[in-house]
Amino acid sequence: MTDPRGRFSLDAFRHEALSEIGSTNSECLARARAGDSGLLWITAGRQLTGRGRRGRAWTSEPGNLYASLLLIDPAPAERIASLPLAVAVAVHAAIRSVLPPGGEPLEVKWPNDILIGRKKTCGILLEGEALPDGHRALVIGIGINIRHMPDDAPYGVTRLADHGAGASPDEVFAHLFREMADVLDAWDKGRGTAEISRRWRKVACGIGEKITVNLTDRSLVGTFTGIDDRGFLMLDTGEGAPMPIAAGDVFFERTD
Repeated sequence: MTDPRGRFSLDAFRHEALSEIGSTNSECLARARAGDSGLLWITAGRQLTGRGRRGRAWTSEPGNLYASLLLIDPAPAERIASLPLAVAVAVHAAIRSVLPPGGEPLEVKWPNDILIGRKKTCGILLEGEALPDGHRALVIGIGINIRHMPDDAPYGVTRLADHGAGASPDEVFAHLFREMADVLDAWDKGRGTAEISRRWRKVACGIGEKITVNLTDRSLVGTFTGIDDRGFLMLDTGEGAPMPIAAGDVFFERTD
């Protein structure tokens, strides 16, 4: 239910659990085309055609969490860029809830890769689509390695089971359901980007380190100085003021 400010409470979200599906993201988009009002979670025990960024396949065997959240008109276009940071903050908090204390660092690599000991443990894919009625659907797809992980990834990967977490996919999702509602309320359709950026900095990976940022047309090398209140990565290339970067792939010199 929404309050007078147009924000929502935990019970505004719905959840439908499926045993098997092609892709939870695709299912959410199909629901949007059919007129679903959003705030709908779809989870699946197994995906047959799971995908990651840029069409990469994502390991989807039973024992991991596969979840997608459908939002309708989540924010004006000029404020939507900070949503990946908000999602990362929520996923980080959910995973932290099931990890025992004292393990390797749980961090976020800009903008929304969740790392344990500098190894990726979660895939996050945001996809949007304009609907025939003039609204816009946005789907947040989240795959968390709990029992399984890719064996052919071009980067370091890990799974929660390797770090002492015995939680089931249902238990991890229960934490995610709660944390995402809290974070999206704080994000407030993009009006709360400064607060989300503050939370993100507290769990950030690699601030102060030398990185390479691959853009669509070139690569940049410099020192990662943090993010600004819009959520843009700030890169000090040694040539004047730090450069704000809205989108790109980040690689740390020490590990990638």
